[in-house]
Amino acid sequence: MLTGSELLAAVKEFGDGSKSALVKSCGYVSKKKDGSDRLNFTAFYEALLEAKGVNLGDGGQVGKGGRKLSFVATVQGNGNLLIGKAYTAMLDLKPGDDFDIKLGRKQIRLKPVGSTEEEED
Repeated sequence: MLTGSELLAAVKEFGDGSKSALVKSCGYVSKKKDGSDRLNFTAFYEALLEAKGVNLGDGGQVGKGGRKLSFVATVQGNGNLLIGKAYTAMLDLKPGDDFDIKLGRKQIRLKPVGSTEEEED
């Protein structure tokens, strides 16, 4: 698989061919169980962005269970909204920390009790 300046040069040289052919020619191909080719467009575009100097982060932060943090919370069947230990640890929150709940239009904002507006972001 081409990366960095080699990938940029190959894309520049390729011209007006199909995207599928470009991805394949740069080596972003794997084999399916049935032996056919799978084109890895996502990996290709991520490598292309990285080669152009676009940083998309560290690939996602990982929680204790080894899963990437999604920064999405789902309301549970009982109506509770669980934040999770990985997130509270990132903010160094401790049991007993108090928050004011600010409700907006389709949003909930938690503000530490006693914090000022400047400290929020």
